[in-house]
Amino acid sequence: MRSASVSRRTAETDVTVTLGLDGTGTCRISTGIGFLDHMLELFGRHALVDLDVKVTGDLQVDGHHTTEDTGIALGEALRKALGDKKGVTRYASLDLPMDETLTRVALDLSGRPFLVFRTEFPTAKVGEFDTELVREFFQAFAMNAGVTLHVETLYGSNSHHIAESCFKGLARALRRAAAVDEREGGRVPSTKGNL
Repeated sequence: MRSASVSRRTAETDVTVTLGLDGTGTCRISTGIGFLDHMLELFGRHALVDLDVKVTGDLQVDGHHTTEDTGIALGEALRKALGDKKGVTRYASLDLPMDETLTRVALDLSGRPFLVFRTEFPTAKVGEFDTELVREFFQAFAMNAGVTLHVETLYGSNSHHIAESCFKGLARALRRAAAVDEREGGRVPSTKGNL
């Protein structure tokens, strides 16, 4: 099984992430932020990755450090679990509908981190969660996973649905891109010979 564990400790957070790429979507998530837990559970289930996330953060300040550092550690775990990327499909894109919302996600396991995030939220918060932190999570994840990631919400009016469509879209695109393509014959899917 392609898997990895990452621990990250700073003066602001203590994060441990274990990720199994070839899992069944079994998740144990505890970040101290209910909405982030919900998004990560959706991510694990729809990506079919097994995910164990434990975070202690400075939530007395706000959710920023916890959210960002969780994205960093999850990205690092994905990068490690992918290894040399031999045989992976590499690219994936899809449109993810969530009730009135439609979000497009495109992903390249390129080794070249980049994020384009064209999503706006009609409210500043979902419950106690600052919606601006969705982008912070995706930025941290993309940079540390070493992936090129494009996320664009084409339309939507409910902030919860918009965030959920982004996380589910990432999950489903990752599930496709990380899948082993038997036609590759164990080769790295690049004319360069590595990613």
